[in-house]
Amino acid sequence: MKFTAFERTQQGTGASRRLRVAGKVPGIVYGAGEPKMVELDHNALFFALKKEAFHSSILEMDLAGRTEKVLLRDFQMHAWRPQVLHVDFQRVDDTTRLRKKVPLHFAGEENSPAVKTDKCLVGHVMTELEVECLASQLPEFIPIDLAELVKGQSLHVSDLKLPAGIKAVRHGTLNPVVVSVTVPKAEVEEVAAAPVVAAPDKGKPVKAKKDEKQNRK
Repeated sequence: MKFTAFERTQQGTGASRRLRVAGKVPGIVYGAGEPKMVELDHNALFFALKKEAFHSSILEMDLAGRTEKVLLRDFQMHAWRPQVLHVDFQRVDDTTRLRKKVPLHFAGEENSPAVKTDKCLVGHVMTELEVECLASQLPEFIPIDLAELVKGQSLHVSDLKLPAGIKAVRHGTLNPVVVSVTVPKAEVEEVAAAPVVAAPDKGKPVKAKKDEKQNRK
């Protein structure tokens, strides 16, 4: 994706406030050289932030007639107004190794045995995954095929088939659940409510009942 930024010379709280009043957003670009202060059109940036690719892919920033490859690193929003207050970008090139959270796109669960046959519920425990890779290999999203899910199965980070060159960032020995399959609540309650019938004890002989004459004696 491409966007346009402009060089910013004035700094400080007062200058940033004037920019926001004028419909601009103050920002900074850092990495691979000197940090540079920039400003962007607020409305263009606001709607760009609504696009998933703007958060998880390499962007082309047009600045002073030059195009630089950057990655969105952070942005601040107003507490209650739909207003972007500040934005940070990082310069990257094809050799830059980085860590970035990438969205997960799930598909095929409606055709899985867990859903189609056993009527189970599929829960997306994670919706994004932090990965490590070269900037040139950063995917816009990671597709996950759930067509083979079965009843009682859980899909962990270690089970994901990631593209070549992409490594999932795992903190220590943690192997978090990405997708879980659960039995519908109604089915669980039905099993729990089923009466338990005790089997007869075959080991003990059954005594015959005494008739009334024997009881009188």
